[in-house]
Amino acid sequence: MTDLAPVAFSPWEMFLGAGPVVRCVMSLLAMASLLTWTVFIAKSVELLRVKARLAKAETALEDATSLEVGEEWTRGNTSIAHTLVMAAGAERVRSQDIPGDSDGLKERIVLHLERLESAEGRRLMRGTGVLATIGATSPFIGLFGTVWGIMTAFTGIAASKATSLAVVAPGIAEALLATALGLVAAIPAVVIYNHLARQTAACRAQVADLTSLVMRLVSRDLGRAQAHGGGQVVRLGASRVAGE
Repeated sequence: MTDLAPVAFSPWEMFLGAGPVVRCVMSLLAMASLLTWTVFIAKSVELLRVKARLAKAETALEDATSLEVGEEWTRGNTSIAHTLVMAAGAERVRSQDIPGDSDGLKERIVLHLERLESAEGRRLMRGTGVLATIGATSPFIGLFGTVWGIMTAFTGIAASKATSLAVVAPGIAEALLATALGLVAAIPAVVIYNHLARQTAACRAQVADLTSLVMRLVSRDLGRAQAHGGGQVVRLGASRVAGE
């Protein structure tokens, strides 16, 4: 009785035994999976740091008594907080030749801060779009590799005129590996994208809170100015505004 040599069906052996097109598809899916986890680690670290800086800035603006104090206390903070405070101060300086226009000033500051808030939200989401692309396309790329591999396997079977399961199985298994790799790449990409989207939404909520705190400081300063008979607006960051 002749002993048959066992056929290796490990993923690596199946990858080596697959055709060039299927190997190319598998390599592409492996790189997509590596990119997914790289984005996950990089964005997670970035968002953790952003959250910490935003929380620190929120505490500073919460305790500030005026826009000038808020500018001083957020000066060393690398989050968007200092940018929001400086934008509000710059608009106050530009509008100081319009007396008795508190409502208009507030509206202009809100419009400016909303633009900065939207830009920050887009910046926080930067780099996550590739996860959505990987999650949407990887299953179909893997399916293409499977279809191509099965076509090649059946073509070889027809050419050899062998219908034994031992002949059919390796080619089909190698082709199905492409579908498995497509799912391995797609499922984490979708989960990670949703996770990062939630974390980004939390950061955007913190930025919205900072905008509200800045507007509260602006309203407080305007109230003081009106209470003192409409005195001059303090030039917050006047040197920086003059250089614009």
